Amino acid sequence: MSLTLPADPPSARSLTGVVPQLIGSLSGTPGWFAPARSAIVVLVDGLGRLNLSARAGHARFLTSRMTKKDAARTVFPATTATALTSLLTGADAGTHGIVGYRTRVPGTMQTPNQLKDWQPGGPLDPLTWQRAQPLLEREAAAGRPVFVVSKASYAGTGFTRAIQRGARFVPAATAPERLEAAAALAADHPGALVYAYLPELDTIGHARGWESGAWLAGLEAVDAGIRRLHEQLDDGTGVVVTADHGMVDVPRHGHVLLRGGDALLEAVELVAGEPRMLHLYAADGAAEAVAARWRAAESARAWVMIRAEAIGAGLFGARVAPDVAPRIGDVLIAARGAVAYYDDRLADKKAQGMIGQHGSLTDQERIVPLIRLGAFARP
Repeated sequence: MSLTLPADPPSARSLTGVVPQLIGSLSGTPGWFAPARSAIVVLVDGLGRLNLSARAGHARFLTSRMTKKDAARTVFPATTATALTSLLTGADAGTHGIVGYRTRVPGTMQTPNQLKDWQPGGPLDPLTWQRAQPLLEREAAAGRPVFVVSKASYAGTGFTRAIQRGARFVPAATAPERLEAAAALAADHPGALVYAYLPELDTIGHARGWESGAWLAGLEAVDAGIRRLHEQLDDGTGVVVTADHGMVDVPRHGHVLLRGGDALLEAVELVAGEPRMLHLYAADGAAEAVAARWRAAESARAWVMIRAEAIGAGLFGARVAPDVAPRIGDVLIAARGAVAYYDDRLADKKAQGMIGQHGSLTDQERIVPLIRLGAFARP
């Protein structure tokens, strides 16, 4: 059976290229961005370009600064752990190894959360499980002032060490405080590269949905904060505003609950990933049969791939390292309709309360803004 997947235009910019391009703008080799003395990348978690465009009246500053070309494609899966790692290493998932939200540790029955399960002695070592050198570490070693401005609770976590080590961590409680700190750091440290992380909108979207009034209020706050950042910039600082993924609201009637005895779970040893992009780990030799059952049942509302098909299609990058390939599910289920797949055998049903979701291949999940401000907005 042939596999038909949405194709990125040849000219599409990738989230993976953003920070290398920023470094080029600081180093005298500008490409996507004009030359700048210092650079800030503002990552608004969960702000897809299509979500932003659909609610343009609630983000008048950002949308007034966004041209048709100000877009990028995030990675696959369209999930925070994979996308932030690609952003801050400049590497595809097949190289850095963070291939989803939850994935199998090869040779075990463990499927750790790749945002949170980095405890000492656990299966995820920040220095080895994430396989690519963080760009912030490389630039700091070369003498560049490098900063991460984020919530204090993220300081020193395993995920922070895995992708942001080498940078000076500057904690700030609120999004406006983080943006103000980022502007000051860029102005005070010529040549600086500053990463500012705003997770609040994503949190609202998961709990209330991106079509909710609460999300709109959150978007208005983000828009106002970035407007103030723009007003605070000195002449030499360039800013790019982007995101790790967009968001799709999935209503309760779009939940597909996988229960004990379900034929779709036959010969499936582990269910991982996330509700819109499952990694299924099959019993030895059973991957093709598992995929066939899922295609027969779900092909109208999901892309169903075996591992080799996904790798061959380049979904994890041009090359997948041999020790990364076994982390990928034997069968991948990527939702294309307004559905989400849940392992209902789990005692913890908290995840089933999420409304806004992401992870799959749809444009709403994968196209993110790439808005240029300050020195980068110059013709």
